[in-house]
Order: sequence, then C-alpha cells, then structure tokens
Amino acid sequence: MRKSVKSRAEEQFTATQKKAEQALTDSENARQERADHTAKLKALRLAKEAADREAAEKADAEKAAAKKAAAKKKKSSAQPQVHRPQS
Repeated sequence: MRKSVKSRAEEQFTATQKKAEQALTDSENARQERADHTAKLKALRLAKEAADREAAEKADAEKAAAKKAAAKKKKSSAQPQVHRPQS
C-alpha cells in the first residue's frame, strides 16, 4: 500500500530534524575541541613564561653576585700599598 502524503512528510521532517541535531552536535564538538586546544596552548605559554621569568631572575641574581664579588675584589686591591725601598 502507498504511504499517505502526511506520513511521508512526517518522515522527511523527522529525517531533517535528525540531520539538524547531528549538525548542531558536530558544531558543538568542533567548538569544544578548539576551546580545549586553545586552553592547552595557553597553559603551555604560561608555563614557558614562568620558566623564562625564573631563569631571568636566576641570571640576575648570579650577575648581582658576580658584581658584588668583583667589587669586593676590586675594593681590596684599591687600597694603597706601602712603598718598599728597591734593592
């Protein structure tokens, strides 16, 4: 027997609704994947910036220590020496 026009229209409508729901789900999944990827990149960038900051602070501390040691060494050699008679 032939299906009525109404039942065929309902089947087409149902199929269209399923496709629309699937497209929405796919779109949401793609958006979530992009958001996850962006969050991962941000976390990596922040970790790198923190590591760079720590390395810069360590280098500054080493530079300050070297400067202090050089100043101390220079200070001790800057004192006048006693003149000794040459023989």
